[in-house]
Amino acid sequence: MLIHPWDASLDTAEWQEWLAHTDRFGMVVVNNVDPAQAPVVVPTHFTVAGEDLLVHLARPNPVWPHLESATEVRVAVIGDYAYIPTYWRAKAGGPDEDGVPTSYYTALQFVCRPTVVDDPEGKVEILTAQLGDMQPEGGYATVAVDDGPYGRMLPGIRGLRLAVVRVEAKFKYDDHNPVEHRRRVIGNLEERDHGLDTGAAAQQRRRLAAIGEWKTFRETPKLR
Repeated sequence: MLIHPWDASLDTAEWQEWLAHTDRFGMVVVNNVDPAQAPVVVPTHFTVAGEDLLVHLARPNPVWPHLESATEVRVAVIGDYAYIPTYWRAKAGGPDEDGVPTSYYTALQFVCRPTVVDDPEGKVEILTAQLGDMQPEGGYATVAVDDGPYGRMLPGIRGLRLAVVRVEAKFKYDDHNPVEHRRRVIGNLEERDHGLDTGAAAQQRRRLAAIGEWKTFRETPKLR
């Protein structure tokens, strides 16, 4: 993933905060065991547990032989995206149609080492963690190997523990453009209010407050 200096996460806390307030839903991307075939991509919720990501998938899922052969996989997450049309990005004094369109978005990619979990207790641990994460209000039965509704369903799933090797985080919101330009686009996004425009505007406003003018920000020493 291309990450320009002005698109980079300001620090680890920035992407962690973003992830904590969005759906932990992404794509697990793994190399195909047949190098002539396309990579295998699986959409799924995941749970962050310390340095690991936790996933469970149905046993019949065709991804398993690819995961069992993989040394590394990626989990890709994207959100707060919006299309920015040409006439929002025209240079001052120039024709609107001469502007260059772009996309705004936040993207995280976790590079991970996968471990397939088949033992019942390991799967119970994953399911319990995911239920606590996705459904903190409760309302579900205890997950146990030999009891309750989940015990009899455990053989139908496999767990996946993904040890995070590194994180690539990108916040693409025109932070290298002048403050006036970014403020104008924020207003345009809020006025259009289509799809995830509001979220994109909120991210751009937050980054604008943190960075200000990119040239000044870049030249000021930062403690990270």
